[in-house]
Amino acid sequence: MAETNTPDKGRGAPRPANQRGAARLFAVQALYQLEIGGEDILTVVAEYEQFRLGKEIDGEQYRAADPAFFRDVISGVVEEQRRIDPLVHTALVEDWPLKRVDATLRAILRCGTYELLRRKDVPGRVVISEYIDVARAFYEDDEPKLVNGVLDRIAHDLRPDEFSGEGS
Repeated sequence: MAETNTPDKGRGAPRPANQRGAARLFAVQALYQLEIGGEDILTVVAEYEQFRLGKEIDGEQYRAADPAFFRDVISGVVEEQRRIDPLVHTALVEDWPLKRVDATLRAILRCGTYELLRRKDVPGRVVISEYIDVARAFYEDDEPKLVNGVLDRIAHDLRPDEFSGEGS
C-alpha cells in the first residue's frame, strides 16, 4: 500500500514529501476544512493530529507529518490572516480578487505567504517550491504556475535580500 497525503486522483504524483512537506499539505487541507466547514481551529487541529497525520484511513497510509510545523503553519495563517490576505490580493492578477480564488488555492497561497512572512528559517525558494508541489497534488492545469507567480512576487517583496541580483 502506497503512502499518500493527498486526494490526488489519477494525476501525476508530486515528489515524495518529507515530514514538513506533508505538514504543509495537511495544513492546506485543514485550512480548507476551517473555511468550508466552519469548524474551530482547535477541533480541526486535534482531528488531524489524532486521526490523519501518519495514520491509515480507508486502507491508505498517510505520510507522517511534523506536528509542530503543521500547528505552526495553520495557527500562523489564522493569526496573521488580516496581514496575509492583502499581500496575496495585491500579488494576484488585477481584476482577480482573492475571494474569486477557490478555497483550496486560497489555502495554498495563505500558507505559502505565512511561511514567507514568518518562517525566516525556511529559504524563500524552498517555500515557493514546496507550495508548487502542494498545488500539483490538487491541480493539473495552471494553478501551480499561479502559485509560483504569486508566491514569487510576495517573496521578492518580503525577502528582497534573498532575491537580490536576479532579474524578475
